[in-house]
Amino acid sequence: MQDGKLWTEKVRREVQKAIIGQDVVIERCLVALLANGHVLLEGMPGLAKTLLIRSLGTAMGLDFERVQFTPDLLPSDVVGTMVFQPKDGEFGVHLGPIFANLVLADEINRAPAKVQSALLEAMQERQVTIGGTSHPLPKPFLVMATQNPVEQEGTYPLPEAQTDRFLFKLLVDYPQEHEEREMMDRWGKLTSEPELIAVSSGEELLALRAQVEQVHVSEELKAYMLALVRASRELSNSPPNSTEPPLLSFGASPRASLSLIQASRAQAWMRDQDFATPELVQDVFFDALRHRVALTFEAEAEGMTADSVLQRVLDSTPVPAQAHRAEA
Repeated sequence: MQDGKLWTEKVRREVQKAIIGQDVVIERCLVALLANGHVLLEGMPGLAKTLLIRSLGTAMGLDFERVQFTPDLLPSDVVGTMVFQPKDGEFGVHLGPIFANLVLADEINRAPAKVQSALLEAMQERQVTIGGTSHPLPKPFLVMATQNPVEQEGTYPLPEAQTDRFLFKLLVDYPQEHEEREMMDRWGKLTSEPELIAVSSGEELLALRAQVEQVHVSEELKAYMLALVRASRELSNSPPNSTEPPLLSFGASPRASLSLIQASRAQAWMRDQDFATPELVQDVFFDALRHRVALTFEAEAEGMTADSVLQRVLDSTPVPAQAHRAEA
């Protein structure tokens, strides 16, 4: 079995040749790679979201494609279409840029919902249908999308059915002062360009996922994850005999439970643990659920956020005392 810490540090060190700071975001992206999950990064323009994903694809040695989402983009521009071949007198399949190991959907919320929905089948089934025929996508296959906050000009909210297919929604914030100063020192010249090399591969990633699957998750820990997810659904209903409105329009779907168990396994493997713990679940809780719940108008009027509501869920859910490797 390969050393999880060594692999993680090897890839992280290569990515950080191009990215300064964002340590948590980089780690979550590695978790998503190991857990076979898609990632949505949200942040203001200029925070190196695109550079991070491109650098990760280079460091992992993955076949990489970038799709720039714009208001005039068509679904066929993403998945492909049927093209008439004059030489043969027949229609042939032209595969779109989605046929890659790592697909960057750049500024995904700047395209209409019809284009965004073109990714639904690909993200869930790992295949696309063109001209009535299903075409499997390469393995591994991951979508990492960036979006600007919905308050930005020219953005569209993503459909709930699509956001639910992302393992994580990561919030990318402004760098700290010393990190921004280091950027100026390192890349302040026009000729400065980070050069990255591949330190892993798609074949290695598939093999590592088999190791991640061997990480033990106790029955107590599974019950804890389930309690967290179901508690979010209870916040979409007003308590009996209560005049207070619910905080959420809807709670997290069953995909949230699956995301928690997959992500906690990957986190444990990256730290050379052969069992998952409540601390690992809590570590990924917000990233795995913030895009799977919706605030009510009353909660938004009070200035609440999805994270502040989820903090209530985390605080009110008892942590199991024996959620460790006892069953292993």
